[in-house]
Amino acid sequence: MSRTIQNIAVIGDGQWGTTLAIGLVKNGYPVKLWGPFPEYIRKIQKNRYNSKFLPGIRLPDGLQCVDKLEEAIDNSKFIVFAVPSKFTPDVLIKIKKLKINLSDKIILSVTKGIDNTTLQRMSEIIKDQLDHVTVAVLSGPTIAIEVAKGLASTAVIATKDIKLAKKLQAIFNSEYFRIYTNSDVIGVELGGSIKNIIAVACGICDGLGLGTNTKAAILTRGLAEMARLGKALGAKQKTFSGLSGLGDLATTCFSPKSRNRCVGEKIGKGQSVKAILGAMDMVAEGIETVKGAYKLSRKYKVSMPITEEVYNIVYNKKDPSQAVMDLMTRKMKSE
Repeated sequence: MSRTIQNIAVIGDGQWGTTLAIGLVKNGYPVKLWGPFPEYIRKIQKNRYNSKFLPGIRLPDGLQCVDKLEEAIDNSKFIVFAVPSKFTPDVLIKIKKLKINLSDKIILSVTKGIDNTTLQRMSEIIKDQLDHVTVAVLSGPTIAIEVAKGLASTAVIATKDIKLAKKLQAIFNSEYFRIYTNSDVIGVELGGSIKNIIAVACGICDGLGLGTNTKAAILTRGLAEMARLGKALGAKQKTFSGLSGLGDLATTCFSPKSRNRCVGEKIGKGQSVKAILGAMDMVAEGIETVKGAYKLSRKYKVSMPITEEVYNIVYNKKDPSQAVMDLMTRKMKSE
């Protein structure tokens, strides 16, 4: 595949979408970055900085920012889908209305979440909405600003088509962004989604002033919850000890730059979820994802006590201290 003719569209001008677009341009690919707000995307195109989502990082000259979906997608072989999960259905409807032939295009979903109504993973929603287009997923321990700064990072691309996985691996891999492949799409997507819930829980522990012991316990038992749900849905157990499981979980739970951990910390300090989210430009996926994960745990009869307590804190206004106490005083059991 020649880099001179390989056009790529990145749908979503948030922190992660912009970071990946920058990396692709540095790898030699022409990239069009689409954002939903025309005035802001034109400002990015002119000033060469996405100051709202990725401050301090200059956009390379080869990155074109556009406000029309058709312009981004029409001549692009590969589409990177980087829209927050709660906005995903609406954007997919817009893409479908364009009447563009998508049969020869490949979509790489980098969105982490579970739909609260259908309980589908993002790749499933994309396939359903866009008539079963070819979809792969990318996930892993990737704090966007660190990747944008060129700090050594890793991620994994998952698809059952190994040939496609290797093609996408070659496109995204660089000296600072090492890409692995995996065939377990379910496990990779679940790991990237559930870890945000556990990160909220770890943040709540920080806000309550609890120690490293507590956070380590939440991370470890959270990983067990993630794996139990994954097994019930058909994922491979070993996936959860990899980059999209343990790797992403550790990064998101402990990094001071993690949005989900930071939201949890503010909840632990007594701030309301509504006020916290109202003050944010970016999306903390764990707050939305916990709805779907909680419903999935009930549907498949999977024990997920940490997820349940985060759900109760966020949506039933349960006192965080009481939630921790209830976790600690559950019936004794083996590990």
